[in-house]
Amino acid sequence: MGTPEPAARALPPRMLAAVAWGTLLNPLNSSMIAVALVPIQGAFRVSVADATWLISGFYLAGAVGQPLMGRLADQFGPRRVFVGGLALAGLTGAVAPFAPSIGWLAALRVLQAIGTAGAFPAGMAIFRTRVGGAARPPAGALAAVSVAANVSAAVGPTLGGLLVEFAGWPAIFLINLPAAVLGIVLALRWLPADRPTGPGAGSVRAVLGLIDLPGVALFSVAIGGLLAFLLSLSGGPRWVLLPLAPAAAAALVWHELRTPEPFLDVRMLAPGRGLSSVYAQFLAVNLVFYSIFFGIPLWLEEVRGAGPGQAGLIVTPFAALGVLATVVAAQLIGRRGPRPVLALGAAVLCLGVVLLTAVGPATPLPAVVVVVAVLGLPNGLLNLGLQALLFQAAGAAEMGAASGLFQTCRYVGSVLSTSLLGVVFAGGVTSAGLHAMALVLAAISAALLLVSVLRRAARGPGRGAAAA
Repeated sequence: MGTPEPAARALPPRMLAAVAWGTLLNPLNSSMIAVALVPIQGAFRVSVADATWLISGFYLAGAVGQPLMGRLADQFGPRRVFVGGLALAGLTGAVAPFAPSIGWLAALRVLQAIGTAGAFPAGMAIFRTRVGGAARPPAGALAAVSVAANVSAAVGPTLGGLLVEFAGWPAIFLINLPAAVLGIVLALRWLPADRPTGPGAGSVRAVLGLIDLPGVALFSVAIGGLLAFLLSLSGGPRWVLLPLAPAAAAALVWHELRTPEPFLDVRMLAPGRGLSSVYAQFLAVNLVFYSIFFGIPLWLEEVRGAGPGQAGLIVTPFAALGVLATVVAAQLIGRRGPRPVLALGAAVLCLGVVLLTAVGPATPLPAVVVVVAVLGLPNGLLNLGLQALLFQAAGAAEMGAASGLFQTCRYVGSVLSTSLLGVVFAGGVTSAGLHAMALVLAAISAALLLVSVLRRAARGPGRGAAAA
């Protein structure tokens, strides 16, 4: 019989509360803006295309900001980055209502995305340091952060709508100031202090000296080029952007392998480590999730004639059961590890997308709700299972950067979903398009199930990595 895996050290509830609160701001700001675009467009007298840069800019900055803030957390201490990010988020929220133009407001949204990007990778780095060499991840702690983020994203449009209705569009920015101040207070009181640094270690010169600026630039070009190309697919592909991402990625790998302190240590993506597999699966999961999250309401409104309110109610079980499944997944991971949770999630996802191919204009609404509910369950299972694998595969010294890149995959997956919807609904939203989307998602889900079943038992970070 083998030696039992050491259990993860229990994390103090106050620590979980502080990290969870900090991670609320990124998904909240990502979703609140949806209900404020029209008032902002009117206030600045700009086109819809100009206003949507408030969304695209946030996504692009977040995709780069997550691994950047994670790398800074590894280098300078996670609590410092956690607090610094919240301070930046609060400051941009306070200044944004006074932006003189849509361009300035978009620039502040970029800074807001970078600031709110610090909490998740810094929080994961704190958790990893706290649990030490435990092979089994702290499933309860990961679930608390995941539930907080999912609930925040779900209530964002509702909260944003109320704020815009009663206080105007500036309120969705101003709300960040008290939220950030509270987060900073909780972090300073309840998160463990970082190790001391030498004199001048926190100066701007010292920070810039340790940041691999060429690596950051190349990563930004690679991710920005990819997302910009994907975002252009619905309105006419910008083919000139297509070779930009792989060229910049190749240059990034060449540069990072020769840099003593790389921004992105590409060695951690070696096949034996398992991180590359985790990232690929997380990207695929988010492609499926956001395709369903955006696609079903579109179909309900355009084909079934549902109003926005009714469509929102019908898809509520999708988010609600995802949160419930996260809690169940935490219990299963704590007892048996992430592998059975991932296999179960992929199997249920296969069932859900197959059921979606049978949904049509004459399907009773209660049956549609059942299909939506089935599709919601895998989200919590797969998200938490992959977070647990990430936790096993990444060591303490690289946890911030690894977690940041994990979140970058979420952004890429979400943008890929919009590209998929643009293709299947190119001629208008139809049931045939919905079924075509379901078939694509079924193929992705089957691949996720195959990987989950074939995955070898994960090894602890002290002995290598989680196997793919």
